[in-house]
Amino acid sequence: MTVYALLYALHVLAAVVWVGGMFFAWMVLRPVAVIALEPPARLRLWGQVFPRFFLFVWVCVLILPISGVGMLQLHFGGFETAPKYVQVMMGLYLAMVALFIRIQALQLPELKRAIAAEDWPAGGAVLGKIRRLVGFNLLIGMAVVAVAATRATF
Repeated sequence: MTVYALLYALHVLAAVVWVGGMFFAWMVLRPVAVIALEPPARLRLWGQVFPRFFLFVWVCVLILPISGVGMLQLHFGGFETAPKYVQVMMGLYLAMVALFIRIQALQLPELKRAIAAEDWPAGGAVLGKIRRLVGFNLLIGMAVVAVAATRATF
């Protein structure tokens, strides 16, 4: 296996874990939790799910730029000669990281406080904010995957 192939595999796996995890949470886990669980149990579930998933996201946040820069150097000779689709992917990655950090640093502590205080209406409101941000991040992530898959020209 070449170094490039290893970097590419790590890059794709990190993207799959992050975007796939958001897809699962948004499209599968959330609707089932709404049907199957009362608000207190649903909030407690998310209070446990987010920190566990976010550990994996942090690993992805680190792997993606490391593997991406390595591939840039090996395949394109650096940033200057990278095609536009790669630059678009880098920009979208930064947007995704910014949204993720917003959720991690601002909304998750709010959710934990609401759960600890058993303030279910406040927790529901925070969970709604998180859901919207994750949904937006999922759309961006799917756009990145589409750009990568098509190597779109801009």
